[in-house]
Amino acid sequence: MLGELLYSILLLYRNYIGGKTMAKEVLVAKQAIVDEVAEKLNNSASVVVAEYRGLTVAEVTELRTALRAEDVEMKVYKNKLVKRATEAAGMSELDEFLSGPNALVFGHSDAVAPARVLAKFAKDHEALVLKAGIVEGKMCDEAEIKALSKLPSREGMYSMLLACLKDPTAKVARVVKALADKKSEGEAAPVETAEAASEEAAA
Repeated sequence: MLGELLYSILLLYRNYIGGKTMAKEVLVAKQAIVDEVAEKLNNSASVVVAEYRGLTVAEVTELRTALRAEDVEMKVYKNKLVKRATEAAGMSELDEFLSGPNALVFGHSDAVAPARVLAKFAKDHEALVLKAGIVEGKMCDEAEIKALSKLPSREGMYSMLLACLKDPTAKVARVVKALADKKSEGEAAPVETAEAASEEAAA
């Protein structure tokens, strides 16, 4: 009888110790997630909060594939842990959008890429809802995220910039050639023409 009592006490003690150990491990695991999210928030060029309620597993997989192709990462965490991370990262303005099944979509090399890929996917999948985000330190609501989604990629913007620079450069080259031609012919190029062309190129 005494032996059974001692055994029961020992069993209860071991369960108590085991429970405390397990609880501590859970807390450590949760803190690790909070630290991970805070680090991503601080190191990413942008983050967009998107609700994926209603998307099938296949559709979520398709979305992840499209995002990865643009160097964008999609992660799902518990909202409570994300709120702790936003507090640590100084981005608590996102908290009001952290309800329901959300995904955090992080942009790395291109700050606009998350908005662009998500908006494109949402056109064919109405279940995907863009809520808000932070792009290069600026808080953006749904309308602003959708507006950003219409911007070209970084490579596209570079191409547009080069196109803008190319035209005035060509104008200057034409002026220089005209001056050289006139000089070889023994004539001076009209001052008005040269100045006008230079001003047009600088415009």
